[in-house]
Amino acid sequence: MIYYVIGIIFEKKQIMLKKFNTDYGLLIIRIGLGIAFMLHGYPKISGGMETWTKIGGSMGNIGIHFAPAVWGFLAALAEFGGGICLVLGIFFRPATAALVFTMFIAGLMHYTKGDGFGGYSHALENGIIFLGLFFAGPGKYAIKIVRR
Repeated sequence: MIYYVIGIIFEKKQIMLKKFNTDYGLLIIRIGLGIAFMLHGYPKISGGMETWTKIGGSMGNIGIHFAPAVWGFLAALAEFGGGICLVLGIFFRPATAALVFTMFIAGLMHYTKGDGFGGYSHALENGIIFLGLFFAGPGKYAIKIVRR
């Protein structure tokens, strides 16, 4: 009997909290990770050609050896610009897709360097979060671009 009463109370709270918490939770995750990646990506995007070439060299781990500066710039743009997109909720799915790919390459780079789990875990964890956000979407509290 007590389990039944607790089940009813839990069920009512779950229905009430589901509508409220999901969108606020996505907003908190978007703002927190967005700001973190803006701060993380700013030195890379402002680092110039030398920094971009160094970052883009990581594409060699998947057999792409041409134009490392371009790939490095795209990775820096994914982090800094993707952070802005996360905060605002605009271009959300393309931004999270770019961040998933960037985190895959970053994790692979640390793995092939022999950094161990402590080296590649940050990229792995963020990649999983961005993949989940890709499927979840930006939530209710995002800037919507409407085409007419």
